[in-house]
Amino acid sequence: MSNHTNNNQIMSHWGQQVQKDLAQVNVSKLGKVGVLLGGKSGEREISLMSGKGVLEALLSKGVDAHAFDTGEQSIADLAAQQFDRVFIALHGRFGEDGTMQGVLEQLSIPYTGSGVLASALAIDKQATKRLWSSFALATPKFQMLSAASNWDAVVQDLGLPIIVKPAREGSSLGLSKVTIAADLPKAYELAAKLDRDVMAEQCIVGDELTCPVVGSGFNAQALPVIRIVAPDSNYDYHNKYFSDDTRYLCPTGLDLSVEKKVQDLALSAYRALGCKGWGRADVMIDNQSGQPYLLEMNTAPGMTGHSLVPMAARAAGVEYADLVLWLLSKAGLNS
Repeated sequence: MSNHTNNNQIMSHWGQQVQKDLAQVNVSKLGKVGVLLGGKSGEREISLMSGKGVLEALLSKGVDAHAFDTGEQSIADLAAQQFDRVFIALHGRFGEDGTMQGVLEQLSIPYTGSGVLASALAIDKQATKRLWSSFALATPKFQMLSAASNWDAVVQDLGLPIIVKPAREGSSLGLSKVTIAADLPKAYELAAKLDRDVMAEQCIVGDELTCPVVGSGFNAQALPVIRIVAPDSNYDYHNKYFSDDTRYLCPTGLDLSVEKKVQDLALSAYRALGCKGWGRADVMIDNQSGQPYLLEMNTAPGMTGHSLVPMAARAAGVEYADLVLWLLSKAGLNS
């Protein structure tokens, strides 16, 4: 009972803090705001959806907000806009990987979310997992693949099933779940079309969870955990963004001690990478050991109608438009 009370108190505390912070925000002083959306990555379609939601939310709050599609407009165009701050609603490469953050640092335009280094680390699954392992944070065993890999040795090391995925793509693009060794070369080729670096990862069988985190450093807080129940346990690109058959459970229905363990792990993962502003840790619970394993950290999470950070924020008492305005108010530079 006490766990449940403490959990709710933490969440309502963050919700109250958001309202307190927003009461101090003078919308006119935010100036001209750019919403960076679209971009050039494989997640362009989702980024356009996220950006549209963010733009509408900011306009509803009276912010002088403008869409800026980095996939169709140049860096010179961005500089010419003379934005006072920007909300990054870009997903994947050229937006979530530190490159755009570096441009904005050069232009001295405050932006939402993590800085150059944390963004670059988090987009690279190999770098992320090596860093987490150095902090003794649980993450599934993995190997990097090449066309010359010994597939039988990979299976012997990681077991079956195996997850094969590009090292620097999001939204499950290029991801395969391999159940027999003979399918590994085909899975490698699919992922290699999207990235020169391809990862094979031990498949954790159990509940799929996600835990958003907000803030930075020791002031960072984990939001309510969400359990994802996808058709046939296949949380792919379609089921993430377009399917109404995927169920999102918040509260999760899991034991509160498990939720607390996941939140603590997500917070540690976020801090280890040096993230700030907001992020979302994807976690699997091994159904045999009950151990949570970190899969990846998203530093520019989705803001679509199916997105999970707004869902967790709502569970903590913060509506979508308030969340967007709060994140924008925390925009900054790292240099």
